[in-house]
Amino acid sequence: MSVQSSLIESTAAFVRERLADDSSGHDWWHIDRVRRNATAIARAEGADVFLCELAALLHDVADWKFHGGDDTAGPRAAREWLTGQGADAEVIERVCGIIAGVSFKGAGVVTDMPTLEGRCVQDADRLDAIGAIGIARAFAFGGHFGRAMYDPERPPRMHASFAEYKSKSGPTINHFYEKLLLLKDRMQTETGRRMAEERHRFMEEFLSQFFAEWEARLPA
Repeated sequence: MSVQSSLIESTAAFVRERLADDSSGHDWWHIDRVRRNATAIARAEGADVFLCELAALLHDVADWKFHGGDDTAGPRAAREWLTGQGADAEVIERVCGIIAGVSFKGAGVVTDMPTLEGRCVQDADRLDAIGAIGIARAFAFGGHFGRAMYDPERPPRMHASFAEYKSKSGPTINHFYEKLLLLKDRMQTETGRRMAEERHRFMEEFLSQFFAEWEARLPA
């Protein structure tokens, strides 16, 4: 087994154990889906598949949402793990750089990635936030934090800063307008944009049905 393959294998086992009990939609299977999307996008876009896979595996190892809003927790945890595994210094820097920038930070906050590998991983992560799986994850996350499903008296907010976004506590339906429906147009690779189209349409159809049922509309 090559050094790279060994590091991927040990990292996958580490992350799977660490996230085994998650019920918020940020569990091992989220990581595995992002990993598979990231490697597929990387191959299509000509990126470094090893770096993309490694960063995808570690991108939520210490998500700020579960660490008091500390957005340095993820890169720090990844660096600690990779250093302990004897990973190459350049690999550590590149992976931690991707993890530091991968998260959505608010509708009004630019989160462009400077590297192709970063763009592949960010697109892969965002793909898992939309479509059927994205809908399921949104409600799992809302339930995990005790948020209402929907409240027509609490409209969505387009957060202008990361600080505003971190402090949000609105209903889950608001999250569609504050983030999920914005992601299609923020994909940074051609492959990611193509993959996002159908998932975006599915969310629009879901919301149309949701509001039809909420408002007790009669069938046409």
